[in-house]
Amino acid sequence: MPNIFLILLVIFLVLTLGTLLVGVFAMGRGGDFNKRNSNKLMRLRVVFQIGAVASFVLYMLTRNG
Repeated sequence: MPNIFLILLVIFLVLTLGTLLVGVFAMGRGGDFNKRNSNKLMRLRVVFQIGAVASFVLYMLTRNG
């Protein structure tokens, strides 16, 4: 059971990093894409971070020992 939460944690961490990088590069370049999507990308990053923290907590609670 703890392995599922560990896998979810890694997935959420990768999603968080990917969303953060896309958002930062979009802000750096500016333009229409940034104006339309920067707020959505940062909100999505926060959602992925919440998922990562929840997965970490569940992993710590369910591991043996």
